Amino acid sequence: MSAVAARTDRLLLANAIMGQFLTGVASRIFIISLPTIAAALDADILMIAWALIAYQLAGISLSVVFGRLGDIYGRYVIYGGGFAIMAVSSLLCGFATSALWLVLFRFIQGFGAAMVSSATRVLAMEAMDESAAGRANGYMTMSFHGGLLIGPPLGGLVIDLVNWRWVFFLLVPMGALGVALTVLRATKGRAASPARPPAIDYLGAALLIVLTVVLTLVLDRRAAVTLGAERTGVMAVVFVATLLGLLAHEHRTVSPIVNLSLFKIRMFTFSVLSLLLLATTTSVLGFLLPFYIQEVLHYSPSFMGLIFLAAPIFTIALAPVSGQLTDRIGPRIPASIGVLMTMTAFAVGLLLRTDSHWMLPTLVMALFGLGSGLFNTPNQTAIVASVPREYRGFATGMVQTLFGIGSLLGISLGSALLTVAFRYYSGTLDAAPSAANPVAFVASMHVTYVACLAFMVLALLASFMRGGTRIAAAPSPGGPS
Repeated sequence: MSAVAARTDRLLLANAIMGQFLTGVASRIFIISLPTIAAALDADILMIAWALIAYQLAGISLSVVFGRLGDIYGRYVIYGGGFAIMAVSSLLCGFATSALWLVLFRFIQGFGAAMVSSATRVLAMEAMDESAAGRANGYMTMSFHGGLLIGPPLGGLVIDLVNWRWVFFLLVPMGALGVALTVLRATKGRAASPARPPAIDYLGAALLIVLTVVLTLVLDRRAAVTLGAERTGVMAVVFVATLLGLLAHEHRTVSPIVNLSLFKIRMFTFSVLSLLLLATTTSVLGFLLPFYIQEVLHYSPSFMGLIFLAAPIFTIALAPVSGQLTDRIGPRIPASIGVLMTMTAFAVGLLLRTDSHWMLPTLVMALFGLGSGLFNTPNQTAIVASVPREYRGFATGMVQTLFGIGSLLGISLGSALLTVAFRYYSGTLDAAPSAANPVAFVASMHVTYVACLAFMVLALLASFMRGGTRIAAAPSPGGPS
């Protein structure tokens, strides 16, 4: 048995893996049931879409806050409480009698998911030796993408065999198991907590929540359709005002919820930047490719699902490898190779035509999976392990928030670029992108991919500029920045 294996807290590691897996399943198992639920609850697609938005809102806006609360008061109460809330809210989602109730219960479910995801990576790192931080984060990447992989087919199987309500009921025992594992580990031994924990920055937390909620409503296309263009513009003004207020407040307060001095840490800042850029561009890929496969190449949804399996399979397979590389040589090289692999996926995407063989989009997804498997583990390790130990929960929450914001930015960017390019290639100034004109659609998709490649160049530069071959926790910041 290796020295690292001997020093691994297996119960704590299993608990962290359970949390990542559950949040992965919960985020994807619901998607495939949207049409069925809309019909069962007699709701239109926009109303049901708010069940997705509500879950997203909670995760993006609360992950950083719960991560910081875990730093201050300990993670077990928040982590176990998150599992309990997910279990109860999943049960309530299953019993929902209207779309409005489902939206409310999905928000509560997202609330619990934010509590769980704000601690998983930190707990995994605490479960293993400090020299195995990369491997710990590799397990987290594997378990989350395992949940993403299993979620959609599991949801489809449950709907076919039973009914849509069991899509939610199935999550209840998973949440209960998470509570049990947390209680067992908490009673086994508690980490020492500070005698006088710093005061909570309630105003900063409130401003951060408002900021991320408003940003979500501005960027999410489903929310924009519901709110209307005029209200979306007002939301954008509110976002700018809230951001300026948050920066001014966090600069002055003694114990900020977002300590701006952390962004003086080179590895943290450039890892955050590269994650945001990569999450944005890969969201564009995931947004456009289904329309191309189904509406241009005319493959069935089930066959498209098989094509999309290539990405998580390669991500899961490479996550432990990139974790070991990170522990040996640091995050810069494996993460940068991951960015290059993702750039290659977009480059291959430029070869897509109106009559391409299905192997070509499958290659795009495989390269995307390879890139994610090589990038995510070292980059997230760099974000969490480079900050002072008392801010690791904040950093873990930051990872979750960046993924969510990047996803929204990618969909908004992809929609805007595709629309502008489609109008140019179709010769119609007010045309909406449509595969009814496949030549113009594919040409517009190529323009969008070229823009993504430009963003990926910036992500590659950020990855190289993170500096250092080894990750070391920075010293504690001295109060406000």
